[in-house]
Amino acid sequence: MIINRTPFRISFAGGGSDLEAFYHQHEGCVLSTSINKYMYLIAHPFAVKKQIQVKYSTTELVDMPEKIKHPIIREALKLLKIDKGIEIASFADISAGTGLGSSSSFTVGLIHCLKAYLNSHVSKEYLANTACDIEINRLEEPIGKQDQYAAAFGGLNFISFLKNGTVCMEPVTISVDRKKALEENLLMFFTGSHRSASKILKEQKENINNSEDKVKTLLEMTKLARKLKQVLYDGDLDDFGPILHEGWELKQSLASGISNPEIEKMYHLAISKGGASGGKLLGAGGSGYLLFYCPKTKQAHLRKTMQELEELPFQFDDHGSNIIFYDKNI
Repeated sequence: MIINRTPFRISFAGGGSDLEAFYHQHEGCVLSTSINKYMYLIAHPFAVKKQIQVKYSTTELVDMPEKIKHPIIREALKLLKIDKGIEIASFADISAGTGLGSSSSFTVGLIHCLKAYLNSHVSKEYLANTACDIEINRLEEPIGKQDQYAAAFGGLNFISFLKNGTVCMEPVTISVDRKKALEENLLMFFTGSHRSASKILKEQKENINNSEDKVKTLLEMTKLARKLKQVLYDGDLDDFGPILHEGWELKQSLASGISNPEIEKMYHLAISKGGASGGKLLGAGGSGYLLFYCPKTKQAHLRKTMQELEELPFQFDDHGSNIIFYDKNI
């Protein structure tokens, strides 16, 4: 049995600039961190050697990869030329469609698990690149590259997307105390709904191709990502919240459905009455988790203000995708 653990991520600023439609014309960048909420993938030899069994929200039993309905599992098995005698299962700390990059964490973790099953050691760069290939090229999902790299590498990173398609990882190396202070000033609340990012990202991609104003907005968002990075290195940490807020205001103009009246009501309450200095809805938008920057002295009040929403306690993750158990005799 082989067990892989791959983290989910929080993206602070720059999201959308990792779409090919943008970074082929302008360099994109995001500031993000992985967190201690994980996707788990399990692989082991299947008792029926001529079949494949796949367990996720349903169970599939097939005699060839091409018959698997789960698109990511199907394409990963085809790519790695695994055609029989394997069982794959998955579970996660958090449900899909909540803005934490779960799809890419699944893809990265699956590739890592399957390569270990094949007795092959791979780099984090390979995991991220291959996950992008499966999701963007083979399945033609209208997504960017940030989630795959955040999941594979882990940690607090400034990620750049160059015009030639190269992705550059820059770990944000700040003191343990400063990193802990940032972590302790962030709170996350679940809005109570899920969504698929594809529709919003597809519209966003089309808007980038057809609207100069949307491109200008994304350029401003990349400036904010760089500004946040500089705050972490040598600025006032309490500037983090207002910059998050500025980014959220910009992001809402990129596509319809990124926000809605209910999300706006919750966000406004947190800022106007809860003591948060800024925040954003994580992921492509529409639902999922609200993230807020709130000084520790005001957090009790914020929690009371947001008491109708479930809080998700979290810490930063520094390790990325890992094989946490390996014994092919089990």
